[in-house]
This record gives sequence, structure tokens and C-alpha cells, in this order.
Amino acid sequence: MKAGSILLVFVLFFSCSSPPTSYIILCAGDSLTEVGYPRFLEQSLKGEGIRAKVLNQGRSGFNSKEYLAFLEKNKKTLAEKFPDFICLQLGTNDVRTDHDHTSADEFYANMKEIIRLFRDFKTRTGKNSCILVATIPPIPDNTSFPFANLSGKRVTQEINPLIQKIALEEKLILVNNFSVFLDNPHFLPEVHPTDQGYEAMAKNWHNTLKKKGVRPTGKT
Repeated sequence: MKAGSILLVFVLFFSCSSPPTSYIILCAGDSLTEVGYPRFLEQSLKGEGIRAKVLNQGRSGFNSKEYLAFLEKNKKTLAEKFPDFICLQLGTNDVRTDHDHTSADEFYANMKEIIRLFRDFKTRTGKNSCILVATIPPIPDNTSFPFANLSGKRVTQEINPLIQKIALEEKLILVNNFSVFLDNPHFLPEVHPTDQGYEAMAKNWHNTLKKKGVRPTGKT
């Protein structure tokens, strides 16, 4: 076979290679992740015939500094999960009024370092894991301690603008989970959403993943 023909066969083989048969999605965050949306995300993906393993790595009560420490300690183990996508949402505990309170500058620095660590993660095929970062939900007025009305103001004036800035600087996919609850305030009676709220968050993640090429992969 001539060299040109060999090259043509090689190109055709790889251009017609099969799409992924399944996806690995790592969800990183606080209690809104650990007790929240990942279970609904897996159900939503499965409902569309998408085979996906959703890894819940949320840590209840963690602010960005605490999650950074967790990631530094567990980076090797988590990297060996070889996620195709990393869904990152942090910031709610950073606006608490107790010892977890985090300044805007500290939050920015923590998130940049978390993303730097996640950038070392690879998929099963050796590509870089795709990182998605989300804005955080509102904090309703009169939410009980350790939150206060100031917490809600910090979400809109500091935390979410910083998340948007980071997404732009790092060229990450931004998921707007803040707007989910503006349209449906009854989904968020306090700092934690209802099951309907978590389901709406999951659908928001799902829709963004679809835009990034996640598609049905056959029977689950």
C-alpha cells in the first residue's frame, strides 16, 4: 500500500472513531453539592440515555479555603478518577458571618488555586478535564445564623462577580446557578434549596454539559 493510502486510512480511522461510551463527572463544592444536585444530575443524564458516573466530592460546611486544603490533600486520589468534566461551585460558606467568613481577596485567591490544581486532571484518553464553574444561589433575606442579610449582598456584589471574572480569566465555562432561583424563589426557602431547587440546578448543569458535547451513549 502506498504511503498516501496509508495516511488516508489513518485519518479516516480516527475521524470516524466512536464517541465516548460513558462520561465521568466530578462535582466539587460545599453542602449544596454534597447533599444536593449531583444525584439529580445523574438521574437527568440517565433519563436522556447518557451513561455517566457522577462523583460527588462536595464537602458540607466548607468554604473555599477549606476546600482548597481538602483538594491539596486528596488531589492524587481524585485525579485518578480521570473525570471528563469537573463541576465546581463554591462560595456560599464564604459569606457566612462566623469564623468561615472569607474576604473577597481571599476567595479570589483560593478559587484561582483550586482551578490551578484541577487543571492537572486528565481524562481517560489523556486530555485535560473540562472545568465548569458556577455562580452560587442567592441568600434569602432573614436566613438564620451564621448567615445574615449582609451575606446576600456579598453574593451579588462580591462573590458572583468574582466567579464571573475568574471564569473569563481562566477561560472556563460559566454556569449561572444564581438565575435559577431568581426565576423560582420558592425553590430556596433558606440557604439550602428544596429538592425542586436541587433538581433545577442539576438541569442547569445538564444543559451546559450538553452544549459541551455530552450526548446519549446508548443503554445504561
